[in-house]
Amino acid sequence: MALITIDNVSRTFEDSKRKQVVTALENVSLKVERNEFLCLLGPSGCGKSTLLNMIAGFDKPSSGTVSVGGSLVTEPGADRGVVFQQANLMPWLPVWENVAFHLKMRNVPKPERRERAQRYIEMVGLKGFENHFPSELSGGMNQRVGIARALLMNPEVILMDEPFGALDEQTKMDMHAELIRIWRESRSTIVFVTHGIDESLALGTHVAVMSARPGRIRELLPIELGRPRDPTSAEFNDYKRHILALLRPETVAEFA
Repeated sequence: MALITIDNVSRTFEDSKRKQVVTALENVSLKVERNEFLCLLGPSGCGKSTLLNMIAGFDKPSSGTVSVGGSLVTEPGADRGVVFQQANLMPWLPVWENVAFHLKMRNVPKPERRERAQRYIEMVGLKGFENHFPSELSGGMNQRVGIARALLMNPEVILMDEPFGALDEQTKMDMHAELIRIWRESRSTIVFVTHGIDESLALGTHVAVMSARPGRIRELLPIELGRPRDPTSAEFNDYKRHILALLRPETVAEFA
């Protein structure tokens, strides 16, 4: 049985100002197996984040169902960790306390919180920065803190909404390599939202190519490339050309 099942999901919103109904997603069906790394790829406004929010339990379908681990998603849960576009760290807390914050909310004693946080701090490559504050870290390092915080919850699924969008290209490439290492070590299932073709091909075991709004799945592509992936290789660029063809007549400029 698939870990995540999206079955004929549509999502509409009421635009009261314009007195009309906006369809963000229409008849989306998708299955994600355990330990897959699925990239949701599509132009801005196609409903990628809406779909991610429904898996997270932050939003609900207007029709259709979303299930994780065989159970219908009706609310957020500890089986799903979320990493947002911004790390959303608490600036008054050091790295280890940001990572372990949800344990504090459960009244876990401080020594245990510190010990449990350390494993994930080291997993994301931040050993030595445990007592640094977010303002003392780079953007990429803050995103690593956000990933460590999600991992500490030991979720089956990690949901990531364009977490590297604000980073420069070199830092982004470094974070791609780190994320693949973390994904392999943690054996999590990742659903990753992006509008970058190269990013989706650098990361994903599968890429779900979405249409412009209302978002639909045009094709679910298994990506059969070795790692680390070479964006100059003929095989990589064959996938890229295929995705670009799927996106037409979408505006290719969206993916520049």
